[in-house]
Amino acid sequence: MKFEYSAVIRTLGTAGEKYQHLLASLNNQSIAPNKIIVYIAEGYPLPAETIGKEQYVYVKKGMLAQRALDYNEVETEFILFLDDDLRLSTDEVAKMYDYLNKHNADVIAPDIFNNASRPFANELMMALSGRMMPRQDDDRWGYKVMKNSGYSYNKHPRKNVYQSQTNAGACFLCRKEDFINAQLSQELWVDQVKYPLGEDQVTYYKMHLQGKKVMTYYDHGIEHLDGGNNMSADKERTVIYSDFRFKTIFWHRFILKPERRILAKLGSCIALAYTFAFAFVVSIIKCRFDIVKIKYRAIMDGVRFIRSEEYKELPLI
Repeated sequence: MKFEYSAVIRTLGTAGEKYQHLLASLNNQSIAPNKIIVYIAEGYPLPAETIGKEQYVYVKKGMLAQRALDYNEVETEFILFLDDDLRLSTDEVAKMYDYLNKHNADVIAPDIFNNASRPFANELMMALSGRMMPRQDDDRWGYKVMKNSGYSYNKHPRKNVYQSQTNAGACFLCRKEDFINAQLSQELWVDQVKYPLGEDQVTYYKMHLQGKKVMTYYDHGIEHLDGGNNMSADKERTVIYSDFRFKTIFWHRFILKPERRILAKLGSCIALAYTFAFAFVVSIIKCRFDIVKIKYRAIMDGVRFIRSEEYKELPLI
C-alpha cells in the first residue's frame, strides 16, 4: 500500500522566516504530503510566508488545544504533526515511516533536543532535582517517565531507534486513528496557564498507557530553528509556576491514580515529595523567596484543581 500522509502545523503565525523554512522543507520531501494543513489560533492574521499549498483552519488557541482536534480535514491514514519552527531534511518523512514499519511501532518522533549531550554540571543539577535523569543504555528505552513526573533519558544510545514513553512534541508521525483515540481533548487542563508545559509528555505517555508503541530515533535530519533561550524575569516566574502546577496534576492523574499497588503508590509519593522539597531548598539557599512562593502557589493551585468538580469528571486513565 502506498504511504500517504498529511502534514499538520500548529502556529500563531508569528514564526516568520522559520515558518518559511518549514514549508519549503515540506515541499522538498522525497515523499510529499497530500496536504499541508495549518491550524492557526483564532484572532491571529494569516502569515505572509507561503509556498502556495497550505490550507488554514482557525482553532482555539493553546498548545494542546491546537493539537487535540478531530482532524476532519485530514483524509490520509497518517499525520505528520509539526511545530512551526523546524526544518526537515529531504528524506525525513520517508525515514520516519521506514522506522515505524521496521519496529512495528505506532508513533515515531526524533530526539530533537538531544539531552544526552547535556554538559555534566547541568546534567548533575537536573538529576539531583529529579527533573530529568540520565540512564545507562539498557538496549530498549530512550525516554521514560519517572514516578515524580520527571523523565529519564538514555545517556549513551548505541542504536538509532529506541522505545520511549515521552519525547518532545515538535514533530512526530502516527496514524490519525491512534491519535484521535488518545482523546487529548480530555487533557485541556494543560492549557489553563499562560505557558503550557508538558503537553508533549501528556500526549506520548497517554498513548503509551493505551498500549501504543512509541519510538524515538536519534539520527534525524531535523533542525530546531528557535534558538531563543533567553528569558525575562517575568516569563521565568510564569514558566516556573506552569511547571510546578503541571507536575502536580500530571503526577496525580497519570502516575498515582492508575497505580493499584500500595507500595508503588507510596514510592511515587516519596518521589514527588523529594522533588518538591529539593526545589524549595534550592530557592531558599539562593534567597529567592519570591520563587519559593511561586512554587508553593503553583502546587496548591494544582491540588485545588485535582479537588475540583472539573477534574473529578475527567475519565480515568
